[in-house]
Amino acid sequence: MPAKKAAYIRVYGRVQGVFFRAFTRDWASRLGLRGYVRNMSDGSVEIVAEGSEESIKELIEKVKIGPPAASVERVEVKWQEPSNMYSGFRIEY
Repeated sequence: MPAKKAAYIRVYGRVQGVFFRAFTRDWASRLGLRGYVRNMSDGSVEIVAEGSEESIKELIEKVKIGPPAASVERVEVKWQEPSNMYSGFRIEY
């Protein structure tokens, strides 16, 4: 089934080396989202999530908190058209 919505999300703060990618993948998978999460060279984490708007919004709320060792300073979200090119949600390296 094609995704209805998509979001490009950047998370800033202490979000690398604290299991943030695994946390994001686990929540995205539970929410039935497709896309990926990866560390960026500037220390942020990039997320592309496709699926229902409700599920994407729930993921955004989860990543605003992050896993216990994380310290999220800010989250930027840009809504976009879904590409429907992802079969699941994965960690990219």
